Amino acid sequence: MTPNADHGSRASLEKDPSEVAEMFDGVAKRYDLTNTVLSFAQDRRWRKATRRALALRPSDVVLDLAAGTAVSTLELASSGASVIAADFSLGMLRAGVSRLVPKVAADALNLPFADDSFDAATISFGLRNLNDVDRGLAELRRVLKPGGRLAICEFSTPTVAPFRTVYMEYLMKALPAVATRVASNPVAYVYLAESIRAWPDQAGLAEQIGRAGFEHVAWQNLSGGIAAIHTGFAS
Repeated sequence: MTPNADHGSRASLEKDPSEVAEMFDGVAKRYDLTNTVLSFAQDRRWRKATRRALALRPSDVVLDLAAGTAVSTLELASSGASVIAADFSLGMLRAGVSRLVPKVAADALNLPFADDSFDAATISFGLRNLNDVDRGLAELRRVLKPGGRLAICEFSTPTVAPFRTVYMEYLMKALPAVATRVASNPVAYVYLAESIRAWPDQAGLAEQIGRAGFEHVAWQNLSGGIAAIHTGFAS
C-alpha cells in the first residue's frame, strides 16, 4: 500500500488482496459519483451494454462479481433475472445498502458458490484488480453451468492511435487531477490509471478468457475502445 497523509492510500500493482480491499473501502462513499464524472457519464451506457450482452431471461440466476455498491446489479436485475451482488470490499457493499438486491461478501479467487450455480455471470471493472486473473476466470467458469454466459466489461485499449495517445495522457495526468475534486480517496485513482495502462488489449484478454475454458470468445468496443465487453460461453 502506498500511503499519503493528505489523501489516503492506494494499492500497488502487485495487487495484494488486503490492499485492494482497503483501497476500495476508502473510495466507497463517493464511488458512483466519481465514476460518472471521470467517465463523462459513459458508465451508465456501459452498464446497459453489459446487460444486453448477457441476453438475460427472467428465469436466469446471475452472478454480478465485483459488484461494488450494486448499481450494476440493479441494471442487470431490470431484465427480470435473479441477480446476486458479490464483492470483496465490505465498504462498497455497505455503501450500496439502499439497493435492495441480494449481496454477498466474496473473494473472487475462492467464490462461496457451488459448481454450476449460475446461468450467467459478469464482472465489470473488477477483473483487472485481481492478483491472479487466471484463477479468477477459472472460478467464474466453475460456478457457471455448462453453456453459461460470461460478460466482462473492462477498460481496454482505444483502437485509433491519435485517440489512444490523448487517452493515455488523460489517464496519467487529468484523471488524478479530476479525482482530487470529486473522490473520497483521490490517490486511489493514480492506481486506477496505472492499472489500466498495464492491462492487456482486447485480443490479449480474449486469449486469456479462452484458456480459462470459455468458448466463442468475442468482444465489442465501447467508446472507441476505452472499454470493451468480452463475452464467452462456459465449455
